Amino acid sequence: MKPMNEKHLAVLRRHMVEVIAIYADLESEELGKAAFDERVMAAMLQVPRHLFVPAPAAPFAYQDMPLPIGFDKTVSQPFMVALMIDLLDPQPHEAVLEIGTGLGYQAAILAELAGQVWSVEIIEEFASHAEALLRSLGISNVGIRIGDGSGGWPERAPFDKILVTAAAEEAPPALLEQLKPMGRLVLPMGSEQQFLTVIDKDSAGRLETRQFIPVRFGRLETV
Repeated sequence: MKPMNEKHLAVLRRHMVEVIAIYADLESEELGKAAFDERVMAAMLQVPRHLFVPAPAAPFAYQDMPLPIGFDKTVSQPFMVALMIDLLDPQPHEAVLEIGTGLGYQAAILAELAGQVWSVEIIEEFASHAEALLRSLGISNVGIRIGDGSGGWPERAPFDKILVTAAAEEAPPALLEQLKPMGRLVLPMGSEQQFLTVIDKDSAGRLETRQFIPVRFGRLETV
């Protein structure tokens, strides 16, 4: 069988986005809406997920499933990526902090939607790979550093929005501190049972927490 070309991959990417839309509708009661933001869906359609996974996994890149990327880590299923970013609601003028770069897929989606993305990755090999890949794709509004994500990125703070791609029992205090007033933090949170959680900070610094669907993520690593 000959390898897939860009035309084939584009068709599969469109199908992936259609499946995401179906799942969003099916989860409408839990999410309080029946469709994700059109900007999020357009970004999912634009970014070539097959480039952000190891070559052996590329043929499966547009199936709605997590895929292994090495070091016992995975890239999240497309529906979960779209859901977390839709809940985050990044805007073109905003600075977003991402905790857990992986190979850069979610950062590439965020780069389509936000003004500036800062991403922290604890695994050096992931950080260097993601940085080179994003640069090769002409994505210039993502900065990456290697470090403990629970500490955020103080030198770049404060942030309008923060997205955490690993689970914590509670929101790391440093991330809450680095979140601007009227900002939003999205993360999987919980101990035995994790829930996708949105934390909003009001103008006085008070926090409001909302839980959405149950999820299962790897734990946020610290050093």
